[in-house]
Amino acid sequence: MSWEFETDPEYQEKLDWAKNLVEQEIYPLETLDLDYDTFVEAARPLQEQVREKGLWAAHLPPELGGGGYGQVKLGLLHEIVGRSPLAPVVFGNNAPDSGNAELIAVATEQTGRTDQRERWLHPLLEGRLRSGFSMTEPGTAGSDPTLLETSAVRDGDVWVINGHKWFTTNGSIADFLIVMAVTDPSAGPYDRCSMIVVPADAPGVNIVRDVPTMEHPHISEGNFWGHTEIVYENVRVPAGNLLGNEGSGFRLAQARLGPGRIHHAMRWLGQAQRAFDMMCERAVSRRSHGSLLSEKQMIQAFVADSLAEMTAARLLTLYAAWKMDQEGPVTARVEIGMIKYYGAAVLYNVIDRAIQVHGGLGFSSDMPLERMYRAARSARIYDGADEVHKASVAKRVLRAYKAAEVPTEYIPKRREAAKQKFADLLSEATADD
Repeated sequence: MSWEFETDPEYQEKLDWAKNLVEQEIYPLETLDLDYDTFVEAARPLQEQVREKGLWAAHLPPELGGGGYGQVKLGLLHEIVGRSPLAPVVFGNNAPDSGNAELIAVATEQTGRTDQRERWLHPLLEGRLRSGFSMTEPGTAGSDPTLLETSAVRDGDVWVINGHKWFTTNGSIADFLIVMAVTDPSAGPYDRCSMIVVPADAPGVNIVRDVPTMEHPHISEGNFWGHTEIVYENVRVPAGNLLGNEGSGFRLAQARLGPGRIHHAMRWLGQAQRAFDMMCERAVSRRSHGSLLSEKQMIQAFVADSLAEMTAARLLTLYAAWKMDQEGPVTARVEIGMIKYYGAAVLYNVIDRAIQVHGGLGFSSDMPLERMYRAARSARIYDGADEVHKASVAKRVLRAYKAAEVPTEYIPKRREAAKQKFADLLSEATADD
């Protein structure tokens, strides 16, 4: 096995170009309070530059307009894109559209439904449509999707959908929604659900509100990045809107979530690096109690701990990406689970330290840190709570171990075995004495 810590020069040039675009062209847009339509207009010429560079929707295979780069290269790109909350839109990989595009691509690969690609996927990739992913419900635990209650009942050539969802990202501005619903209540817990495409203007799709959150506490209706509460009431859609095969909802979700978690973790590293840069700049600029902050051991510990944590998270995430490229997502489940909870904690810790170093300025909205801090808290919840991932990782690791009445490393027992193994040596040593 060979280990490489280099990026090939051609792709590194693309990464350098992307970093410059994010810092020089996208950072300034963050300071403007643009509505969705105005932002899209401002982003359009930047999107064209990204397309020309071959980095648009890079998470998809080449036949769908993506780069086909593999998870390691994608991770390196997402580390740069993650530095700004606006950058994913410019690079054609913003949630939930990027994940939904992957879902439709995987589903149509299973079924050969090219009509679904033409109707939903290609317009989504071109930015002509927006989508929402509608799975989480207010009445069931989001970390246990086997409890979902929303139903889809077949009635001739249509599905009839009833249920209550929330945290459907971009649901209030979406053109279509991918709904996770129970299609076979009698099936096993992981075979009960299917995914169905629902046009947002279908009768019975009732948009209740965009849910205010810690990240967007004063959100108004119909905003980009809103988390929408939706009631589906006798919504009728054609049977052909089923994604993949009936009962394949969980398998499709896993195909989406594995790579998605790597993308999230690398974006978190990009945000953490940006916070780290702000912290270090402040430390070498601000004087307090007779010296620069950078000369104080407490601040030096902040810098050292943050760098070590970010480096560890980066290596862990890229290893998970490498393992996915080599062996597929199933064999990388432990690594994917670890990067979810470890990366989220690193993001939160680094931003928290950066705020502390900035003092009142960091607490104010005059710096990006307070917004980053609020957004970072959600990382420990979405895509499964940290505690669920920790339990899953532990269970998978513990399967490799067997119970022992006497510990394997129990020295008295090992000593007796060693005496037998080295009996001749011991006998000679005794004779020499």
